[in-house]
Amino acid sequence: MTANAADQLKVRPRIWIGLAIWLAYVAIIFAIQSASGIRYDTWGDSAGNLFFGGGISLIIATALLAITTTLLGWWRPAMFDRTPSRHRWPIFVPILAAIAAVMNLAGTDWSAYPFAFFGASLALLLVGFTEELVNRGLLLTALRGRLGEGWVWFITTALFALMHFVNVLLGASVEATLPQVGAAFLGGTVFYILRRTTGSLVWAMLLHSLWDFSVFATGVGHAGDVASIATVLYLVAGLLGLGCVVFVIRGSNERPDAASAPTSTAASAAV
Repeated sequence: MTANAADQLKVRPRIWIGLAIWLAYVAIIFAIQSASGIRYDTWGDSAGNLFFGGGISLIIATALLAITTTLLGWWRPAMFDRTPSRHRWPIFVPILAAIAAVMNLAGTDWSAYPFAFFGASLALLLVGFTEELVNRGLLLTALRGRLGEGWVWFITTALFALMHFVNVLLGASVEATLPQVGAAFLGGTVFYILRRTTGSLVWAMLLHSLWDFSVFATGVGHAGDVASIATVLYLVAGLLGLGCVVFVIRGSNERPDAASAPTSTAASAAV
């Protein structure tokens, strides 16, 4: 894809398009995972449960999102900011989160991690691509067509957190899901800061995948006390992110150029 082709939007960003993609993603993930008959809280019981309960839905969602992004012509604005934040120092927040993920991996007893489980869990790395592309990629692009960057951060982060409530419908307890939703809001802020300070969604995708994989690894490989320390560090990073996010929002001008999009919005996205 050439630079000029990447910048040419096929469909003008509209809020409803981003919300439709978000809702369709949640619905498809739920439908596929629910159809597997494997409860969310039993994914860690076996490699088969993990792959068929979670992995297949992520593989299908990855393909559908790639098709949708191509049809919209939104790869460029979804993946890259025109201008990174003037303030780069808040990048220390995602660095702390990355350190927490490395702590999880370093503290995992890999001898207790079956090879089949490891292979199945690699599919979970796709969650960084799918959830980031949906929330801080396509939804972000759609919201930027109408809203200021402060609202863009808040709405994308809030919806990212709320999508984790689907786990309750898949068998997770409400008591276990509520802290996960709160942590997701903090984590979403960390990923947003990483996008703004680097100007690229790629790094947020990688960090998101690394963190989720490391958390799952600690559950299978018996990480012990280091996992608790890493979790606290990750939450601290998120709380610091809430205080720093204003600096990467301030002065941003990432609204898609209307001149690069057609006046007709007849084309639509389908996830």
